[in-house]
Amino acid sequence: MKFLDQAKIYVKSGDGGRGCVAFRREKYIEFGGPNGGDGGKGGSVFFEAVENLNTLIDFRYQQHFKAPRGQHGMGSEMSGAKGEDLIIKVPVGTQILSEDGQTLLKDMMTPGERFLIAKGGDGGRGNMRFKTSTNQAPRYAEPGWPGEELWVWLKLKIIADVGLIGFPNAGKSTFLSAVTRARPKIADYPFTTLHPNLGVMWIDNREIVFADIPGLIEGAHDGLGLGDRFLKHVERCSAFLHIIDGTQEDVVAAYRTIRNELKLYKESLLELPEVIALNKVDSLEQKEVEKKLKALEKESSKKVFAISAVAHQGLEDAARELLKYVKIKNTAPTNEEQDAVLKSEKPWSPFDSF
Repeated sequence: MKFLDQAKIYVKSGDGGRGCVAFRREKYIEFGGPNGGDGGKGGSVFFEAVENLNTLIDFRYQQHFKAPRGQHGMGSEMSGAKGEDLIIKVPVGTQILSEDGQTLLKDMMTPGERFLIAKGGDGGRGNMRFKTSTNQAPRYAEPGWPGEELWVWLKLKIIADVGLIGFPNAGKSTFLSAVTRARPKIADYPFTTLHPNLGVMWIDNREIVFADIPGLIEGAHDGLGLGDRFLKHVERCSAFLHIIDGTQEDVVAAYRTIRNELKLYKESLLELPEVIALNKVDSLEQKEVEKKLKALEKESSKKVFAISAVAHQGLEDAARELLKYVKIKNTAPTNEEQDAVLKSEKPWSPFDSF
């Protein structure tokens, strides 16, 4: 499935049905009078946040959404049927913005949450509604009221516990594939990751959801490289795992560059907890590893973890450090869930990635 994190769509609620002009025609009833019914109300358009979606790809193939109109009124005082409401399902974390792309209408953060974006038009009143002592045979009924129509932008911000940040080819995708069952594309050239990837890791009976975004380069906040297109996906994370390629010459400069890009994009990102990991240490001598660890710890005033995503070294320690910043929201799978997974090809284990 392709990843799509923004889409522009057109929504229109249903028009109300016309009121009816009708008169009683029963035999032996003189001066029967008006009995035209009201028109039905048009269907409204709602957005609903659902958990089993993680992309807006469906909106690439359908951009127009129209709710059905209400039925017209009928004789014998029968009202028209109401138009059925239209429910548009979007992933949790979707922002709904007006056509200008700036005005936030709703942030869909809770599973099952619904938002009314376009109210259905009211149905017109039938002629029986206009009967008075001075006008006992009205020949007028109201037309239905039109529904609302508008263009809106949908922008998805992934909801994850930990965001993986760093330069291209720092080893973020390799780390994700090592600690979760996600299988992102991995290659030895920059910008292998073209869209965010999600992975779930279980450790110490706790769940961590990782979001791997395309690598950042200097000037990303101005649109260089893949730009700030995907930085929005780490705004809602509880913490960052800053992965630095240990094989490059100046690891401190790499750390400063990424931190500066976060600051230029949105300064509040610097306030999020950060765990730093020096990756690819299996390719370095111990003295060089210690030297680079010391330099990074001096620059960041934080503990730096030496890891190797390829060799599965130091991953548990870094993950347990991240647990300090992840909200407790889940527990380990139940015995029934574990039994179900054990019957599958690949058994579940809290440390199956290591």
